[in-house]
Amino acid sequence: MMPLDLGAKASCHIGGNVSTSAGGLRLLRYGSLHGSILGLEAVLANGEIVNCMSAMRKDNTGYDLKQLFIGAEGTLGIVTQVAVLCPRRPQAVHVAFLACRSFGEVLKVLHQAKGMLGEILSAFEVMDQAAMNVVTKNLHLKNPLGDSNYYLIVETSGSNAEHDGAKLDKFLQDLMDKGMVHNGTVAQDINQRKEIWALRERVAEGMLHEGFNYKYDVSLPTQNFYDLVADMQKHLGQDLPCVGYGHVGDGNLHLNIASPQYDKRVLDRIEPYIYEWVANHGGSISAEHGLGLKKRNYIHYSKTPSAVKLMKQMKQLMDPKGILNPYKVLPD
Repeated sequence: MMPLDLGAKASCHIGGNVSTSAGGLRLLRYGSLHGSILGLEAVLANGEIVNCMSAMRKDNTGYDLKQLFIGAEGTLGIVTQVAVLCPRRPQAVHVAFLACRSFGEVLKVLHQAKGMLGEILSAFEVMDQAAMNVVTKNLHLKNPLGDSNYYLIVETSGSNAEHDGAKLDKFLQDLMDKGMVHNGTVAQDINQRKEIWALRERVAEGMLHEGFNYKYDVSLPTQNFYDLVADMQKHLGQDLPCVGYGHVGDGNLHLNIASPQYDKRVLDRIEPYIYEWVANHGGSISAEHGLGLKKRNYIHYSKTPSAVKLMKQMKQLMDPKGILNPYKVLPD
């Protein structure tokens, strides 16, 4: 199976996934595309085809040129073929949906999951109460747990349903005994798994009903993961709802802010405040969505001047006329 699963799977293309180095829901288990892409072919600005289509997992002959095109957003070349390391589809999948009162409890559950579920842990997602309200109110989805400050999706994938189920049951019992969660449920079939995942995957869709969305995709140390949401809500005030959700297992937060319509004054209150906050806490201003047009002039919050200088030199060498996806990634 494709080692990448994301909310846009019904509309995205593999070439775009590679060019943006998309992360998705199961990076915790399968890693990033930088590791899953064994080889690729790309067309350069001058029309030359660069063939790096080796399918060998070990190929240490010279520079690993394929990595230049993964996450470059099409600014260095157009990806035309890829060789992907595809894991076998798991025979047993279990999904637990849990409720926590504090983010401190969320972090404790994450630590416990990595220790007790180990090799079968495939996803660990979080969404706050505001995110849950968005999907239940606007999309009429059902919340099986009732009100809570935080909700977790813990997924395991393996080859033995009995073995994996026993490990999950022991893990959940341990959480309840230690008071790390106050409510929870386990999906009994594939339909219930889909219903639980829909709560998380359709948050962005639900936010569209709230007005204009200011969307941010950042990575942060897990201990600071939700602090950004709380600080941004305090910074903006209650009139501008902030919704936090994402891949807490790998430190990737999706922060969405809504206003009735686009307002430059609101944007100026958000940026560059959010980028400064992320930089001050050792994070990245773009975890998996890329810089594109809107974030390119903020790249210095995550990259040093010497790194940006080298990127510009590479762009000039490989695309001297600037015809490949112009005005993206690199700053003015």
